[in-house]
Amino acid sequence: MDRPAPYETAPNTFSLRRLQAERLIEAHRPAIRRMHRDARMMAALGGIRTDAETETYLERNLAHWTEHGFGIWILREPATDQVIGRAGLRHLTLKGMVEVELACALFPEFWGRGLATDATRACVTIGRDWLGLRSVVAVTLPSHFASQRVFQKAGLAQEREMMHAGVAHLLFRTE
Repeated sequence: MDRPAPYETAPNTFSLRRLQAERLIEAHRPAIRRMHRDARMMAALGGIRTDAETETYLERNLAHWTEHGFGIWILREPATDQVIGRAGLRHLTLKGMVEVELACALFPEFWGRGLATDATRACVTIGRDWLGLRSVVAVTLPSHFASQRVFQKAGLAQEREMMHAGVAHLLFRTE
């Protein structure tokens, strides 16, 4: 990926061998709604969301791109152009501190292929090399071993246990 000097905006799109990413836009509403209705995909993300919760999510994440120059990307499989999930970087407040969180979620039919690892590594690279971030964090449930392994493969290390949204989570951070 060609990249500008640090602290500029993230790319609107990027391509990897096995996935393509495009900046979240209004037209992705049906894909986000489908994600939020998928019980398996949302099991570790707080559960299925209502249409109103999906609208709030979409508006918040669209605004994040406008305000900060980075955010969520919709992920597609290049061969079929099918939406496979989402990944990105966004602000998250933890214990009064603003962090940049790495977020990634795929539809279950795409689990176990290394695609989440590819997307997560790309987000770490964009955070570090494009945005000049010193640190990126990720949170996951203690029981979500697949996410923990993805974070580790992408260069994040477990930092501590914490409460997030009223539930015990593990915090990972880039080393």
